[in-house]
Amino acid sequence: MTDPGFQQSGVANTTYPCGGCGARLEFAPGSTSLQCPYCGYRQEIAQGDRQINEIPFAQLASLARKPVGSIGKYVFVCQRCGARTETNETASVCQFCGAPLVIDGNASGQLVPEGVLPFAFDRGAVSTHLKKWTGSRWFAPNALKKVTTAESTKSTYIPHWTYDSQTVSVYTGSRGEYYYVTETYYENGERKTRQVRHTRWYPARGRVARNFDDVLVPASMQLPLPELDKLAPWPLLESAPYQPQFLSGHYALRYDVEPENGFEEAKNRMAPVIADDCRHDIGGDEQRLDSVDTQHNNVTFKLLLLPVWVASYVYAGKTWQILVNGRTGEIHGERPWSKVKITIAVILALIAIAVIVYFVATGKHSGSTHTSSTHTSHTRH
Repeated sequence: MTDPGFQQSGVANTTYPCGGCGARLEFAPGSTSLQCPYCGYRQEIAQGDRQINEIPFAQLASLARKPVGSIGKYVFVCQRCGARTETNETASVCQFCGAPLVIDGNASGQLVPEGVLPFAFDRGAVSTHLKKWTGSRWFAPNALKKVTTAESTKSTYIPHWTYDSQTVSVYTGSRGEYYYVTETYYENGERKTRQVRHTRWYPARGRVARNFDDVLVPASMQLPLPELDKLAPWPLLESAPYQPQFLSGHYALRYDVEPENGFEEAKNRMAPVIADDCRHDIGGDEQRLDSVDTQHNNVTFKLLLLPVWVASYVYAGKTWQILVNGRTGEIHGERPWSKVKITIAVILALIAIAVIVYFVATGKHSGSTHTSSTHTSHTRH
């Protein structure tokens, strides 16, 4: 059962009333149900008929949506206290009474998510993961281990695009094969010999194919992308078909990266994998890649919401932000560094280098000389 949605600036707000006390239900992390924060009443989220579908990229132009730059702030009207909240989020809480605010996806002006990966643990567990994280930071001040509580936590669903693509790549390059030549040299008047490694290079060309599945690209620029990427891997197979109930009582960012731009980033993320495939196909002892021409076929995409606890802690009078994977507890973000520990590590590294140089200089360790020559006699297909 849902309350009638209020309409303000074209945005409908849906909430879920408690069957016990009439308050508003919130999604309970780690479950498949809504729960009242006041009386504890629970209501299971119905499965429904919705499925997580892969959308053919060729159909993107025909989908109803507005450009991200043309969408202004949403205006929610709280169904509990009547307050109005302006926000760029598709799910929020009332700034006055804390009641859940969830947008009607069809009124957002954007593509509706295909799936959502629900939060697996609540706010209290964030501090547990934080304690483990602060206690395991190398080169951090010892006092950081005393930080065991998050100063603030905000359960936020972050939009991500996923892309599937069947790729075929044609490459050109060179294959290097080692050969060794015995050379004579003199050391302190003594005649010695050594094996010197050389490389013969042969032109190579070929074709490789790879099917990519669920290449993940963040669809929001609101959080630092390097830290967001480090939260992977995500158990995407545990995603549920999107239902707004999963957002109730939590926050959700709307996407500000168009799916077309997301696909360009997905190509960039596929490229190193394809390059490795090409090198493996070239074979030999060394490989050079001159060109890789990739064709993407049967491309599909979808929008997923992934759970992130955006949290902060206080250390040495400063607030540090961290991101916590809402399924696995993986943490990445800001942390202090110990200058003393780093200095000691640098000194030890310099000592180790000095010892190695000493042994090499005194002849206790010998290296080989590597030169390169080019010889063309073979083409790999």
